[in-house]
Amino acid sequence: MSVAVGVAASVRGVEHARVLRGVDLDVPAGRLTAVVGGPGSGKTTLLGCVGGLTRPDRGTVHLGADRISGLGDAALTRLRRDRIGFVFATCSLFPTLSVGQNIRIGPELAGSRPERQWFDTVVDLLGLAHMLRVHPAVLTPEQRQRVACARAFLNKPDVVLADEPTGELDRAEAAALLGFLRMWVRKLGQSVLLATRDPFVAAHADLVHVLADGRIVDEVTRPTVESVRAAMR
Repeated sequence: MSVAVGVAASVRGVEHARVLRGVDLDVPAGRLTAVVGGPGSGKTTLLGCVGGLTRPDRGTVHLGADRISGLGDAALTRLRRDRIGFVFATCSLFPTLSVGQNIRIGPELAGSRPERQWFDTVVDLLGLAHMLRVHPAVLTPEQRQRVACARAFLNKPDVVLADEPTGELDRAEAAALLGFLRMWVRKLGQSVLLATRDPFVAAHADLVHVLADGRIVDEVTRPTVESVRAAMR
C-alpha cells in the first residue's frame, strides 16, 4: 500500500473496448468509495480492471506503488490471492463446509493458515463468532454476505472490491451489511471500492463517483440518497 499518498489503488486513463473511456479514479486508504451508475455504465468492467480480472486496452492501473496493468497471468493470480479481496452480488459458499471453514478456504487452498488473532478479529467485527460451526443453508442472505466479506478481508488485502454486494438483500439487510463495511473501514483503515446502481447503497459511502457511458461524469462528497439520485440524473 502506498502510505505516502494514501491511495490503495488507482486507475489512470483506463479504457476497455469502449466500455470505459479515459477513467481516472483513486481508491483512498481508509475510505469507502462507491461507483454508481445504471446498467451498462461500466461499473463491473471498472472493478474488473482494478482487480486484475479484466485487462484494459489503454491506461494504467496501480495497486499502491505497483503497476498491475500489463502483468502476466501468474503474477495477476498471486496478486488477486494476496492483495485484493472480492465480494460479489451472489455469495458462493461451499454448502458442505461450516462458516469458519468457508472463511478460511482461500488461505488453506494456498497452503497457509490464517493468523488466529486476525481471524478472530475479522469474525468478531462482522458478527460471525457465534456462527462458525453452522452451515450456509441456515444463514440469511445478509449473513451469507457477511461470510463473503470475512473471506475477502481475511488475507489483509490492500483493497476490497464489492460488486453489487447488496443486490439480493432487502433494505434492512442492505443497511446492516453496509454498516459492517463502514465500521470495518473506520476501525482498520481498510480500502473498499463498491459498485452499485442503487442511490440508497451509494449514500453509505464517503465519496461517490457517478459513471455513465463509461465515463466518470460527477462526484458526490458527503452523499445522501437525494444528492446521489440527482447526480445520476
